[in-house]
Amino acid sequence: RLQENRERLSVCSKLCYAVGGAPYQITGCALGFFLQLYLLDVAQLDPFYASIILFVGRAWDAVTDPMVGFFISKTPWTCFGRLMPWIIFSTPFAVISYFLIWFVPDISRGQVMWYLIFYCTFQTLVTCFHVPYSALTMFISREQSERDSATAYRMTVEVLGTVLGTAIQGQIVGKVDTPCIESPFFIGKSNSSVALEELNMTHDTGSLTDTRNAYMIAAGVIGALYVLCAVILSVGVRERRESSELQSDKPVSFFQGLKLVMSHRAYITLIAGFLFTSLAFMLLEGNFALFCTYTLGFRNEFQNILLAIMLSATLTIPLWQWFLTRFGKKTAVYVGISSAIPFLIMVVVLDSNLIVTYIVAVAAGISVAAAFLLPWSMLPDVIDDFKLQQPNSHGHEAIFFSFYVFFTKFASGVSLGISTLSLDFAGYQTRGCSQPREVHFTLKMLVSAVPVGLILLGLLLFKLYPIDEEKRRKNKKALQDLR
Repeated sequence: RLQENRERLSVCSKLCYAVGGAPYQITGCALGFFLQLYLLDVAQLDPFYASIILFVGRAWDAVTDPMVGFFISKTPWTCFGRLMPWIIFSTPFAVISYFLIWFVPDISRGQVMWYLIFYCTFQTLVTCFHVPYSALTMFISREQSERDSATAYRMTVEVLGTVLGTAIQGQIVGKVDTPCIESPFFIGKSNSSVALEELNMTHDTGSLTDTRNAYMIAAGVIGALYVLCAVILSVGVRERRESSELQSDKPVSFFQGLKLVMSHRAYITLIAGFLFTSLAFMLLEGNFALFCTYTLGFRNEFQNILLAIMLSATLTIPLWQWFLTRFGKKTAVYVGISSAIPFLIMVVVLDSNLIVTYIVAVAAGISVAAAFLLPWSMLPDVIDDFKLQQPNSHGHEAIFFSFYVFFTKFASGVSLGISTLSLDFAGYQTRGCSQPREVHFTLKMLVSAVPVGLILLGLLLFKLYPIDEEKRRKNKKALQDLR
């Protein structure tokens, strides 16, 4: 009882830890929703080169995670800890590179290299922040309940970060409208699934200079929030070396540790299950704007529908935290992630209806909350199980977290590639005011049928996940004995 009391975290410590998750989500949302629009309409790059920047940036982002995990595993302990120095020293350079992404250089040639270099540089530096921050979960307390509670705080703040990133970028550059081109081929053709009155020709509202200034102001605001969150994290959270290490710990090389980690059954089944469920939600996220605009005909409601999803996710994370402590994490996975399936089917089966769309948005937010919370809540249990099976191996927390992030970003890249190729094959009209029927069918598949299939496949893989509540309690008792 005294040991548990010493390991208990204060609400202030949990809040300071949670705030550290916001920078990754705020910048990720701003880049995810607006970078492609910025490269095409503001920087005025050729679409081919814009695609190269986006694909190479995502691929490099995935590669940097295991690289950073390797270097972290080699980092010695300092007076600030082993993980915190990475967070502190990467922050100012990350903010500078993020701002330069949203700056249009006054050069006739070399713009492609400018954006490619600074996009990849930022992805590297934000990885130097996020991978050690994710692994920090194992170094704030040895108590599973305290780590789970801190993770719930973190997920709430991260979902709020997605709302904040979208809101800041959207409000500041909200006057920027992408003009659509009315193709003569589609004029006069009826399409029952599209509200044509919502898809009229739009016009720019301001000069290109004002638009560029708006993007830089948004980058400055988000950069200031990035620095503020990093300061709060570094001041309010203490990294505890003893929280992760056992009495019998002996150093093991990175590659030997990587081999041990990748042969751990619980870890493989966990990342395999979440790989498919993450891919499902990323497909939904990546194509939701196009689906609302063209298939449902709610061009002017997209931001409000997205806000409904994120607010629903934010408000229900405490509910899922209570649910997983009451009924277990595997049960929470089945109930939470599968709850989106009937609503994903409903949105494409029923006729276009704004009320139904908002209901689906709220239901999707409930599942998004579960998908946000559960992987980061279950990873520490897997690491504890690994420590019991490999008691002489330590310092591999960053490997567990970095390779999970790697597979998540890999899923993001796959979803982007699938979406782009599918829409291109269906005949998607760039900046078109309306789209052919094949595009509407493809969008329905990308936001409903394919995600439902991926969710079901992921849930089947979770049947193989070996750590239930009984095994988790046994592991906790065994770890206490070892310590």
